[in-house]
Amino acid sequence: MEQQKRLIGALEYCDLPELTINDLTIRVDTGATTSSLHVDNIDEFERDGDLWVSFDIHPDIHNVESIVRREAKVVARKKVKSSTATLERRYVIDTEVVMSGERWRIQLTLTDRREMTYLMLFGREAMNGRFIVDPEHEFILTAKRPAK
Repeated sequence: MEQQKRLIGALEYCDLPELTINDLTIRVDTGATTSSLHVDNIDEFERDGDLWVSFDIHPDIHNVESIVRREAKVVARKKVKSSTATLERRYVIDTEVVMSGERWRIQLTLTDRREMTYLMLFGREAMNGRFIVDPEHEFILTAKRPAK
């Protein structure tokens, strides 16, 4: 039986527990197939015969001085057309996302989004079967948090 789809707005909050990121403001983007996360200083390395990457994240959008180093196993490399129509080759990782108490796995491409307002785009693959988007409103599913 198909689960009931929940309503989300143009902006929401999520946690990425495997990357130790909480209360990340995300831009819901039905035009993006795969979700993407802003990271810096990506380095490849091998672990147990698998390709991994380490990268820097600014987990607090209000404090760009706060930088944490994270690691993740690469599940794919994907050619993605950016919002500026540039074709980019990106690493894809698989991670758990938590929104409004619900947990599931999504794929994230790692990219430089420093020119963008939000550190993460939440794409269609992550939403499939779960959400209906109301672009007129923000923080429908996850109530807006007070500014830090």
